[in-house]
Amino acid sequence: MILFVGAGSGAEDLITVRGYRYLQEADIIVYAGSLVNPGLLKVKKEGCEVYNSAKMTLEEVLEVMIKGEREGRSVVRLHTGDPCLYGAIREQMDALDAEGISYEYCPGVSSFCGAASALKAEYTLPDVSQSVVITRMAGRTPVPERESIRSFAAHQATMVIFLSTGMLKKLQEELMAGGYAKDTPAAIVYKATWPDEKVLRCTVDSLAKTAEKENITKTALIVVGKVLDGEYDRSRLYDPSFTTEFRQASEGGKDNG
Repeated sequence: MILFVGAGSGAEDLITVRGYRYLQEADIIVYAGSLVNPGLLKVKKEGCEVYNSAKMTLEEVLEVMIKGEREGRSVVRLHTGDPCLYGAIREQMDALDAEGISYEYCPGVSSFCGAASALKAEYTLPDVSQSVVITRMAGRTPVPERESIRSFAAHQATMVIFLSTGMLKKLQEELMAGGYAKDTPAAIVYKATWPDEKVLRCTVDSLAKTAEKENITKTALIVVGKVLDGEYDRSRLYDPSFTTEFRQASEGGKDNG
């Protein structure tokens, strides 16, 4: 069995209980060494083989995993955050399907959740934003034109932007061209939940200068939207005048539509 495991956003204790157990039991661990906290490997058992996939090709990763599985060994493929986001796991799963090898996927805590924690933010606030756009700038890996930063910015939803810290001048230009005002609240969260985490609050038009001042060029998330600052309406769910399935309104009563 191949076990794909989300390592969490950085802190060693933000891996799931299930993922932690899988690491303890693994005979082979292939981990994304460029981003996964190496402290997670401290729980591995004696004799466990460890491979850093940052130095490997897809073919080399698959060779290790397939060989290990066919030898009857437990193999953990440890990805950063939750591998459903920019994790390049589909190509691995398809290759395992072609070989008739079974696998399991253990989710993890994504860095966009870790960033919200660092910011003490709620991405969805009543009458401010009820949607979160998770995206990236086009770089060496292209982005479909219909999913450009500019087109998403037109919605004025909360945006969490991955893999774009090295292109902040262009990013802020695209955000403003799409409709965000230059003074829209923004933040740069460097290494969310790691011991050296940094939270830099700024505005859309100062993203590049803020990062330059702090010498941040990679391993950061960009968060944009009015949810980071300003007024919002109280949630209806806990409003005493709002009736729900579990509680009757105490002040005038409204249905839960």
